[in-house]
Amino acid sequence: MKKTLGILLAAMMTFAVAGCDNDDGPAEETGAQMDNAADDAGDSANDAADSVGDAASDAADSTGEAMEDAGDSISDSADEHSN
Repeated sequence: MKKTLGILLAAMMTFAVAGCDNDDGPAEETGAQMDNAADDAGDSANDAADSVGDAASDAADSTGEAMEDAGDSISDSADEHSN
């Protein structure tokens, strides 16, 4: 009886280990590819947003500098005409 039980237990363990196969099926592989594509798309969107933000910041800086220069020119012109 013990020998039969031992063989049965060994067979069950063999099937249990065989059931833990790491090979993904086609649906799991497709799901993983979709996850990777979504991650890549998210990264690309973040990169694009960063680029747009940087460009907007640079444009604002340039506009601010141009306004300061214009204000300085007006001030200089007013000083020249007031003398």
